[in-house]
Amino acid sequence: MKKKDDSEIKVFISLQDSTCSECGENLGHKAWITLDREKGALCLSCADLDHLIFLPSGDAALTRRSKKYSTLSAVVLKWSRARKRYERQGLLVEEKGLELAEEECLADSEYRERRKERSALRRAELDKDYVHKFAKKIHEFFPGCPNGRQKGIAEHACLKYSGRVGRSSFAKEFSEEAINLAVRAHIRHAETDYDILLVQGYDRYDARLHVEDKVLDVISKWKLPT
Repeated sequence: MKKKDDSEIKVFISLQDSTCSECGENLGHKAWITLDREKGALCLSCADLDHLIFLPSGDAALTRRSKKYSTLSAVVLKWSRARKRYERQGLLVEEKGLELAEEECLADSEYRERRKERSALRRAELDKDYVHKFAKKIHEFFPGCPNGRQKGIAEHACLKYSGRVGRSSFAKEFSEEAINLAVRAHIRHAETDYDILLVQGYDRYDARLHVEDKVLDVISKWKLPT
């Protein structure tokens, strides 16, 4: 299993139109991408980073705590034409990590307002009808999926559908393949040590191979009715 030379995961805000070399999605201008040595530009979905939340630079304490509580995180960089270098824009962190970090800062009303605004934005992005239909399909294909998980997986797919990342039209079809991809991605992040392997610097493909048996085991259990 090969490791990357630099284990810090980097996301770049592209200054030109980009296309994901894996899913073929046209990402448009100022796309958020990672760079794969062999494939080139990858959208956050194909790079398995689309479940992370952007935390802008500017609050050192919140940034430090969010990174501490996030198993997986990525630094966001943008090229500065004036300074001729990449400059840090913030971090992509796990939502649970950001929430734990905010809990430590809740004495400050600013953090409460920030969380409220983020929750309101998330609700506005979600298509309730789409979430309901997608969750229903998950239950149809995976009747053994624990209660409550279907909605979370569907909400993530809905954020993709709204244009947040790639595969929007694909996910909108409610096809069995789209459902399977969404569930597999959730299992990979929630039920295996996949994120830990990425943090340790393992190549994404090797990390997936490493957890594949665990993913298949969970899938086989979730396909069985409870």
